[in-house]
Amino acid sequence: MTQFFAAIGAFLRGLFGRTEPVLSEAGPRDAGAISGLHGACFRRGWSEDEVERLLLDASVVAHRATIGRELAGFILSRMAAGEAEILSVAVAPRCRGRGLAAKLLMWHLRRLAGLAVGTVFLEVEDGNRPALRLYDRAGFHQVGRRPGYYQQASGAPATALVLRRDL
Repeated sequence: MTQFFAAIGAFLRGLFGRTEPVLSEAGPRDAGAISGLHGACFRRGWSEDEVERLLLDASVVAHRATIGRELAGFILSRMAAGEAEILSVAVAPRCRGRGLAAKLLMWHLRRLAGLAVGTVFLEVEDGNRPALRLYDRAGFHQVGRRPGYYQQASGAPATALVLRRDL
């Protein structure tokens, strides 16, 4: 009986103990957590060293979403000549379906606009419906296609769509 009440308590803490995500700048100390989340979300994850180099690059803008002390999501862009390219966006599987990616993306776009970025580009796999919905709702539109740009887990080639949004 004690195990039953412990399980109910854990369930209720999980249900009611959730806090809103905190959005903030990401820095080099976040490299390990970002690398881990990237690896959990993508077929070819970035190493901690790759992420750290990006976070040390002055042309890279990085934001994170945390819930408590845990990384729930991140977004990274590289800026050049008044434009930016979104390099990666990821949300932890346990945090999906709550609008976190949209909040993180819009916050990131506002920051890029504040840094005098006028246009943002990204590439997304043609079959990634959740990402395509996210970008469509955020005002991105397709400006190109790259057939065979990605490789699916099966080894089959996949098309990348090039999307753009003016800020």
